[in-house]
Order: sequence, then C-alpha cells, then structure tokens
Amino acid sequence: MSKKLHIVSLGCTKNLVDTEVMMGRLKFYEMTQSPEEADVIIVNTCGFIDAAKEESLQTVLNLHEARKEESVLVMAGCLSERYKEELSQELTEVDIFTGVGDYDKIDELLAAKQSRFSDDVYLIDGAERVVTGSTYHAYIKLSEGCNQSCSFCAIPSFKGRLKSRSLDSVAKEVEQLVTQGYYDFSFVSQDSSSYLRDQNVKDGLIHLIKRIELIEGVKSARILYLYPSTTSLSLIKNIGMSKIFHNYFDMPIQHINDEMLKIMKRGFGKEKTVALLEAMRSLPNAFLRTSFIVGHPGETPEMFAEMCDFAESFGFDRINVFGYSDEEGTSAFTMAEKIDAETIEERALKLGEIAAYCEEQSLRALIGKEIEIVIDGESEEHEYLLSAKALGWAPEIDGELYVNDSEIDGELAFGVIYRAKVTEIAGFKLLATVTGHAER
Repeated sequence: MSKKLHIVSLGCTKNLVDTEVMMGRLKFYEMTQSPEEADVIIVNTCGFIDAAKEESLQTVLNLHEARKEESVLVMAGCLSERYKEELSQELTEVDIFTGVGDYDKIDELLAAKQSRFSDDVYLIDGAERVVTGSTYHAYIKLSEGCNQSCSFCAIPSFKGRLKSRSLDSVAKEVEQLVTQGYYDFSFVSQDSSSYLRDQNVKDGLIHLIKRIELIEGVKSARILYLYPSTTSLSLIKNIGMSKIFHNYFDMPIQHINDEMLKIMKRGFGKEKTVALLEAMRSLPNAFLRTSFIVGHPGETPEMFAEMCDFAESFGFDRINVFGYSDEEGTSAFTMAEKIDAETIEERALKLGEIAAYCEEQSLRALIGKEIEIVIDGESEEHEYLLSAKALGWAPEIDGELYVNDSEIDGELAFGVIYRAKVTEIAGFKLLATVTGHAER
C-alpha cells in the first residue's frame, strides 16, 4: 500500500512553485485531501506579514490535531526559515523543520527524519514539478531574493540578495511544460523587473520576452511583480510589441505621496512612477494591477487622502490593499510616528471601497466587447454557467467570468481558448457568450 501525502501551500504563487517541486520529489506518494489519513503532512509556510504568519502557525497546529499517530508533520518555507531557532525549540508538534533551501531534497529529509536549513535559497533549475490547479497554465519562477531595501519588507533578511535563474534554465522549463500541454505562463519573483541584474544584464525581461517568443506552443504570457525603479520604458515598449505577452502590468507602487515613498525607501518618486503607469496605460487593451500599503509609520491624513484620490482617478483595473504590518528586522519597525491599529483598519476599509469601485468600472468597460477567454470548468454558482477567465487575466487574483451561452456548435471544452462577447455584469461577475474559436 502506497503512503499518502497531504500538502498545504500558503502565501504567494512563488511558494506554490516550491510546493510543486516538493510534490515532484514525492510523486510516489498518493495525494490525499484528508490529513487524518496522511502518512506525511507538509505545510509550506508564509512569513511575510503578521496575518500570514498567524495563518501558517494555526494551519500547522490544526493539522497536528487532525493527524494520525506515526504520521510525520513537516514545516517548510518562509516562516520556518525566518524564525528557525525559535520554532525549532518551541513548536514541538512539528517533526521536521526546513526552510527555503531544500525543497528539492524533501524526500531525503523524510527518509532521514531530519530537519535541515541550507545556507542558500533554493533556485529551481531543472527540477520536476507537479503543476497544480490548471491543465493549461503554470507559474515560472525567475529568481529568488531581492536587492531592494523597502522599509516595510523583511524578505531580504531571510531570502538574501537577488539570485536569478539563467535564461536557458527558464526557457527549458517552459519548453518542458509545453510538451505536457501547458500554453499559458505567468513569470514571477520578488522583483521581476530586476531579473538578471545580478548577472550584469540591465533589462533581463526584454531578453526573456524574446526568448519565450521563440518557443513553439506558448500562446499566452504575463509578468507579475514589477518594481517601479527597475522597470524601464524600453521594457514596457517590448511588452507592447509582443504577440505572446499581454499588456498586463502588475506593479505594486505601495503609495503615491513623494515624502511617503521616500520614507518607504522605494527609490522612486511620484513623477517617475506616474510616467511609467501612463506608458503602460497607453498600450492597447492594457491591464494595470497595483498594491497600496496604508498606515505606514509617518503616513499623515493628507498623505492618505492623496493616495485615495490617485487610486480612484488613475484607472487601475485591480488594486490590492494592505494594512501596514510591523515586522521585526525592517527599518520601519524602529520608526517613530506609528499609526494605531484602528486608524490602519479604517484607512484600509476606505481604500478597499475605492479598489472595489475601480474593479467594477474595469469590468463594466468590457461590456459589449469581444475578448479571448479560457473556460476552466463548471461554475459553482449554477449548473448552467461555465467558469472562465479572460485570457490576459492572471489566474485566481483577477477573478472569473461566467459563460452562459454559445454561438458555436458542439459542447464547449475546458482549457480551450475561445472568442466571447461580454454581454452584462452581475455583481462583480461578467456574463459572456462564446462566439468562436480564437486563432492562436
């Protein structure tokens, strides 16, 4: 009888890629959704902000309560790496601890029943992955670590400086996934626009775009997590010229007030940030996603008001809102002028309302237009609705739309690209009619 594995991936899509690497190393296990019957339970944790840390710890403790005797509980990932000494001593419920350097050695750690924290981060290079969640889309990690020094972010303290994969390594992984039927790719890292800077290549993403365009079978791609000070107008232009990469721009600007950007150590002021955003917005069918942090130490009501005005008026398609989290090991942790929790929550709620308004406006702008979509499966909303996404949207984070009619003969297939006309909006969901097959 084969052993059973229950695995939980928390946090960002970069974590998901690492989880898929562990699944590739443990493919001889039978996957189970029931922790009660698993022989091995792995939690790939997130250690970014307080809420993520609490979720990670609670998940570990809940799984410990649910697991059977003789099973092995593994705590891996960012939280385990960031607090390895404290957790190894205090969290006796866990059998094996490992951090961010040994994802491809998880089978060895299980065989030895041994905890290990390598000195370096794991940089995926040729490892076999078990891609989850889609039959046509996969995330591709470009690098690990980060050279930025943002006041609020602890990631460089436990992941170190930027380390990019080689262009050949990235291309080979994409080529391998294409042979398995994947055609849509999201390229991710902590700071994607710094890709290859550690190898003295200034605009590494331009080289990436040109290389990926040569791979037969890649039909759709986007780049996530651009950083303002390392995103160039030349990069934006090259994305705009690409027939494969969508005019999709995910650039977390975090604030727009000049003084606050300086306090946050973002390395870029309002004028240059707006110039980049306007260059992105000028491209056909551009999609702009950003993130803002509210309640950072020193944020005055006037600074917050300026951010709200900008968020509401610029025309973002999606906005993430984060309340400031006081993280040890960051420069903001020791700053005076801390904002109280109640004010942070109030500001987050107000900006969240603006984010919802912007998303609704973005969706309404698509009514009456014909777009490319991919059908993911049956909708949970109603048996006669199919769940789909616009091809250019990033999976999960940008939402779903419903297909409720078709003008083509035969049954619609999952994972296939169609043309569809958006007919109406219900809440935050678009309804669309399939009009034909897309030519890609």
